[in-house]
Amino acid sequence: MEKILVLAWILVLSSAMAMAPCHGYYSDSKPYVPAPQKVIRLHFFLHGTLSGKVPSVVTVARPNVTTTSMPFDEVIVVDDPLTVSPDITGVIGNAQGLWVSTGRDVLTLMVYLDFGFTKGEFNGSSISMFSRNPITETKRELAVVGGRGCWENRAHCKTEPLALTRQNNKS
Repeated sequence: MEKILVLAWILVLSSAMAMAPCHGYYSDSKPYVPAPQKVIRLHFFLHGTLSGKVPSVVTVARPNVTTTSMPFDEVIVVDDPLTVSPDITGVIGNAQGLWVSTGRDVLTLMVYLDFGFTKGEFNGSSISMFSRNPITETKRELAVVGGRGCWENRAHCKTEPLALTRQNNKS
C-alpha cells in the first residue's frame, strides 16, 4: 500500500511541475507587440520577348475553337529577364512561370510567376506571385503568396505597364 501511495505522490508532484505557467503566451498584463517590420521597396523591369530567335514568352496551349474575340484559354510560359532599368542591360534575375488567359469579356490573365534574383543584395531569394491580373487596367495589385531567402513570405506587388511592343526580329 505504501508503494502505491508513494507512486501516487510522485505522479501528482511531477504533473504539477510539468504544468508550469507559460509566461507571455496568454496574458492579460502583457499584450503581444510584434516587432516592427522592415519595408523594402523593389523597383525592377520585366522584359517579355514575344517573338524573334529566342522568345521569353511562348504559348504552349490554346483551344481548337475560338468562341470570342478575346484570347481565352491560352496557356503561356515565361522566362523573362529582370533588370534595374528599362533597357535589357543590368540583369538581376528572371521571372519564370505561367500566364493563363481567363477573361471572356475583359482581357485578364491568371499569373503564377516566381521572381528569382541572381545578383545583388537579394541574390538567391525569390518572390512567388499567384494572382488575377486584369491587364487592361493601368495600375493593378497582384497577390504575393510566398517567397524564399530574405523575403520570408512577406511581400506585396503593385504593377504598372511601361510599354508593350512587338518586335519581329528575324536575326
